[in-house]
Amino acid sequence: MQKLTATAVKQAKTKSKAYKLSDGGSLYLLVNSKGKYWRYDYRFADKRKTLAIGVYPDVSLKAARDKHQDARENLTNGIDPNTQKQAERAAQKNALANSFEVIALEWLKTRGAKSEGGDKRLNRLLQKDLFPYIGKRPISRITSPDLLKTLRRIENRGAIDTAHRAKQIAGMVFRYAVATGRAERDPSVDLKGALAQPKKTHFKSITEPNEIAPLIVAIQNYQGTPVVMAALKLSPLLFCRPGELRHLEWSEVKFNNTRIELPAEKMKVGEPHIIPLSTQAIEVLKDLHLITGRGKYVFPSARGASRPLSDNGVRTALRTLGYTNEQISPHGFRAMARTVLDEILNFPIDWIEHQLAHSVKDPNGRAYNRTKYLSQRQQMMQTWADYLDGLASGNNNVVPFRSSQHG
Repeated sequence: MQKLTATAVKQAKTKSKAYKLSDGGSLYLLVNSKGKYWRYDYRFADKRKTLAIGVYPDVSLKAARDKHQDARENLTNGIDPNTQKQAERAAQKNALANSFEVIALEWLKTRGAKSEGGDKRLNRLLQKDLFPYIGKRPISRITSPDLLKTLRRIENRGAIDTAHRAKQIAGMVFRYAVATGRAERDPSVDLKGALAQPKKTHFKSITEPNEIAPLIVAIQNYQGTPVVMAALKLSPLLFCRPGELRHLEWSEVKFNNTRIELPAEKMKVGEPHIIPLSTQAIEVLKDLHLITGRGKYVFPSARGASRPLSDNGVRTALRTLGYTNEQISPHGFRAMARTVLDEILNFPIDWIEHQLAHSVKDPNGRAYNRTKYLSQRQQMMQTWADYLDGLASGNNNVVPFRSSQHG
């Protein structure tokens, strides 16, 4: 009997009445009004049976012949091809149920929500850098070389820090799988030293007064949405972390006490923090309150008041003003304030470190509380705002703090 050709299979027309095109060895193409189906008729335990091999064109002629050959070998070995097919499907279903992606998503639920920004970055990393390459694989079969190959993809695009973060997250998922009996071990532990080490970098900033002056002028003259304009103006005045500024809520702004009170869960060091407000900062906030004061966030997103301003809001404004990421980042206002307050305005480093919400301890190893040096920090924040105004006007008469006053 003449075997089928790929062309004959392709050109076979569907008809209202079903018909068969034989390829020999009881393998044939069943053609009906709905499509073309590969079938294999065989006998097992004195019973006539049919194995559904697949649908054309998803399963080509060559693939159908390969599956046909496997089925015939199973028969020779006393195995029913349909029973084998069911076992393979069950194994595949079990593998998918215990895939890296399924277990990672389960781990995320048990982990619970942390911070909005951190959770988004974590989900983005999983979806972009891990799931496409090892997500569908049974977690128990993922080896150290498999994981390294995935991490190398990230590393090769220059995202060294992200590669290390991906390794860390993958390790957490593997350890969860071990704890829940879906894997024997965590292969990420074998990759110590396998990735390139990230270069230590500092957030870009401008710290020279003759360079700060035009930047402040540009910020004061920036034209954009009221929310972005206010966030940009407050970035140097408050010099808190960008995420703390973006997620600021009106309930945390205490106009009567001229300060902002941030809860511990929003802070990097896990301690509540107070930001004294200068008269300049209060003016910006009161103007914005007329616009966004009825909502939760001080700086709501343009895409909806239920979410805060994007982390690109202030960054994009700086780019619009002509400043590159190599010159200054939103985080760079912290370095600017720290340098000038210390080296030019002569404020005690303890006051500055407290205002930066750094984890500072006293000589006895005790963590300073949030109200430490509060009145002095209020004075420092007002002096800082006045200094910036003076730079912008070209008439700076701010007198540096005298260290003898520190006590």
